[in-house]
Parts: sequence; C-alpha cells; structure tokens
Amino acid sequence: MTYTNRTDAGRRLATEAAQRLDGDDVVVLGLPRGGVPVAYELATALAAPLDVIVVRKIGVPFQPELAMGAIGEDRARVVDARVMSMAGADERDFAAVEERERQELERRVRQFRGDRPRMPLRGRTAVVVDDGIATGSTARAACQVARHLGARRVVVATPVGAPDAVERLEQEADEVICPQTPDDFSSIGQWYTDFTQTSDLEVTELLARAAVRPRTEHAPPSGGVDEEVEIQAGPIRLPGHLTVPEQAVGVVVFAHGSGSGRHSPRNREVAEALNRGGLGTLLFDLLSEAEAENRDNVFDIGLLAGRLAVAAEWVRERPETAKLPVGYFGASTGAAAALAAAAEPRSDVQAVVSRGGRPDLAGEALESVRAATLLIVGGDDPHVLDLNRQAQARLRCEHRLTVIPGATHLFEEPGALTTVAELARDWFTGHLARAPRPVRG
Repeated sequence: MTYTNRTDAGRRLATEAAQRLDGDDVVVLGLPRGGVPVAYELATALAAPLDVIVVRKIGVPFQPELAMGAIGEDRARVVDARVMSMAGADERDFAAVEERERQELERRVRQFRGDRPRMPLRGRTAVVVDDGIATGSTARAACQVARHLGARRVVVATPVGAPDAVERLEQEADEVICPQTPDDFSSIGQWYTDFTQTSDLEVTELLARAAVRPRTEHAPPSGGVDEEVEIQAGPIRLPGHLTVPEQAVGVVVFAHGSGSGRHSPRNREVAEALNRGGLGTLLFDLLSEAEAENRDNVFDIGLLAGRLAVAAEWVRERPETAKLPVGYFGASTGAAAALAAAAEPRSDVQAVVSRGGRPDLAGEALESVRAATLLIVGGDDPHVLDLNRQAQARLRCEHRLTVIPGATHLFEEPGALTTVAELARDWFTGHLARAPRPVRG
C-alpha cells in the first residue's frame, strides 16, 4: 500500500492510532520537517495539541554519523556513555559538539514555533511522529528527549518503516505504531506517490493553524467523585463542586477573582484540564451572595484567605481526599488569597498557581509562603506583569514567573487559556505527585 501524500498518510495513521491512544492525555510532536504534516492530521483526529520536537544528535567528532547523545529544548541533554567510551570521547568532546548544535537547535525552534511556548510534556503521553522510519536514529533521540522533558509515556507513530529500524525503536519507545513494515523497504519515498519536500513555511503554518484550532470537549473523568457540595464557614454555607478522578495525585482548591464565583468559565476550563491530568479540584464560592454585594469583602484578602483555608481543611476531612496533598489555584484577587493562606504557619499546601493574579495584594505574607509558586501572566498585560515581578522578588519559596506572549489579562486569545491550563497541570502534578501523603489523625 502506498500513500498519496503526507496528509493521506497522517489520516490513515490516525485511524489506527486513535484506538491505541484512547484515554491518554496526548501531545503530538512532529519531527520537522516531513513529520509535521503527518502529525497535524493525527493531532486533528485526536483533538490533541500539536508541537514540534526539535532534536539534534551529538555525533562523535571524528565520526559524526555515530551519535554519542542528543540534545533538545529546555537544556535537555541525553548522553550515551557506552558510545562515548567505545569511541574514546570525553565530556569535553561532547560539550564542544553540543555548543555548535545547541545554536542550530535554538535557531530551528525560533523558526518553527516563533513566540509560542513549548507544549509541556510532564505527566503526559508524548507521540513522536515522522513521515517514515529508515534508520530511526532521529526518532530514538526524540524519544529520549521527550522522556527527559517529563513525558510519562513515549509513543512513536509513523506510516511506514524499515522492519529492523522499527524493532530497534521498540527498545526505546513504550510503543511504536507503524501500519507498514515491508520487507522490501529501501526508502521512505517509495511508499508515497507524492513525496515532495516539506518547506519551513508549511511547518510554521501547520503549527500556527493547530494553535488556534478549537479543541473537542472532553467528558468528565469516569469513576471517582463528581458532585455538588457545601462548605461550612462559621455561620455561612458556601456552595461548591468537587471532582476527584480515580487514583488522583492531589486536590487543587480554586480561589476565584473579584466579581466571579465557582461557575467562572475560565476556572472551569482549567479545572477540567487538571482533572484529565489526574488531579482533583474544588471550585467553590468564597463569599455568600449577600457578602459579595459588599465590594469591600471582594477585596478583603484576609477574609478570602480564611475561607480558602476552611475549604482546604474541609478537603482534608473528606474520606476520598484525606490522604491527598493540596494545592491552590488563584485568579486575580484570588491569587493573593491563595498566597496569604499558603503563608499561614499551619498550612501544609504544597503548590500554588496564580493566573493573571494580584499576588502583590498578599503583602508581607509573600515572604512566608513555603509552597512552590507559579505565577502566570499575559505578555500584553504590562501593569499586572510589573506587579507580579515585584511580588516575585519577595518570595522566598521555590517559584517561577511564566509570561505567555500575546496574552492579555483574561487570556481570551486563541490557545492562551489552554496554555495556562497545561502549565498549571504540570506544576501541580510535578509538586503534588512527589509530596509526602498527609497523615490525618
């Protein structure tokens, strides 16, 4: 069977891959350039995000075709000590080649992705896609880099491959999806009617198109808990919604911003992404309807932080969540409340994420926060960005400020809120999954 072109190959590959990847939290990674048109069709069929995975093999200086390792983004670095020893190469040899290849890698990343941030892989299934596998060396390097970047599972998907190359890939990847492994394989091009070279422009256009493509709505997680609840805060009863997937690694309590509540569409979208990533969520109203009518209450960070602490304690007392570590997700003034609550001496909250927040309103409490804190701000929200930088300077805990280029305060731009959700999910899973399980007595 031959493929008409890479688009046809991607659609046929998707038919088989969809069944084998059903239920996984997938990021599709095309190998530039020819793998990207195939990956685009696969990502479309799976309603999954699409990105490139740019890797550079590090060849032995006197035999460049022999790889002694590979490098990728975020300083990902994979060393093959066996090859280095066999070739008599040392760390200085590796570093010299790496310096040259790192420049080329960064150039290609800028060329293909532009200002868009890299799709986070931590805790997810990375599907590495190429238009065919001849030797498999680049795909193997991509698998190693994807794993280095935190992928929970690495899958290679390709329309056609040489049998021996696919067999070697199966030693590196968790799974290889390859509908055709013909014994008479001699080149990838022989299995395509049209194997015209993919241009850089086509790669960038496909990535840009995928970034603004509407995502298919996902169903709520099966099993676990998904119910309306009420939280008693002194004389006030606050309505909320608790969702806890089976085998959750933690629970995130949401603190909404001024003028918002548990039905905030932005927070609900983020919460659904966290649920798909294996995290429980509690969205609840920080104020009663009567309290919310008084604007002073909306900006009373102490009051809001106290309500958040009450909700966290409520989570700790639930049998389904008693042994799960807790995180806070705050938006706008809710971010200040989350940080103020996390700064309390008795707080055992492990992680905080702020979306377009006002952490500066937490004041002196910032210096007492012990939870790992991620501040996410839109690049086109300069005033809030400046306030976040000022607040960041006061934090003494593990922290990071991530700016999403082109995003404004509400992250309404195509793909902006999806990026927020992915960053938050990776931050929480990375810190809650490794946190010690609380002992409640």
